[in-house]
Amino acid sequence: MDLSPQSKTRTYVATIAGSLLCVAAALFFDSFNWLHMPSDVRVRAILLDIFLPLLLAAPLIFFFMNKLRQLAIAHDRLAIFASTDALTGVLNRSALTSAIERWLVADPVDGIPVRGALLILDADNFKSINDSYGHDQGDVALRLITDAVKSVLRQTDLVGRIGGEEFCVFLWGATQFTADAVGERIRHAVSVTPFMPQGKLHKLSVSIGGAVFDRRLPLSDLLRVADQQLYFAKQNGRNRVAVSPIVHYESVPAAAA
Repeated sequence: MDLSPQSKTRTYVATIAGSLLCVAAALFFDSFNWLHMPSDVRVRAILLDIFLPLLLAAPLIFFFMNKLRQLAIAHDRLAIFASTDALTGVLNRSALTSAIERWLVADPVDGIPVRGALLILDADNFKSINDSYGHDQGDVALRLITDAVKSVLRQTDLVGRIGGEEFCVFLWGATQFTADAVGERIRHAVSVTPFMPQGKLHKLSVSIGGAVFDRRLPLSDLLRVADQQLYFAKQNGRNRVAVSPIVHYESVPAAAA
């Protein structure tokens, strides 16, 4: 049974329970007078104690609970709107970074070691899409890329749009092998996604840089390493994956092209 603040069931249950409570209260307080009443008057008093609270309390309680339900639904929609990228439907930059930072500072669960990977994806030569076909088709391409990325991730993985054509994926618990494999699956999924602006096939591709970590680190360090590896991927021909353990980042250039 769904008794969440957004459910109709909660409204009905609360209405019934509240009405019965009002009836019980009326019967209890009036019961002290019953001994002094004739039997016919007592019956009328009992019926009045039952039906009057039902007629008065039930509509009021239902109205109040339904308003609370509407407020809960509106609150959830606002929360989703505030945390979601309007174009692609994934997390926006603020919501994604907040979620990752919460994970990075959370206590380990059942002795599971703190480890994972952060990937940064950048659509290759995206400006050419906007220049050749218009920004509407550029938006279509971004949605197609988003769908391709989501299709290879676990439900527990995080994905968000952090820039114009740049995305970030957080793989909790991932090893170097897992991060390489997921990065390659994402790259392949995007490359085989059909994109037909103006009826012409335009091949999509992404370059991916990643950082693998096995200890608690600031998110800024993970982003720096992943960004550096993205630079390598682009410098080496684009449409490729470059993932590095966090320990190797000191000697890497500071920014991606």
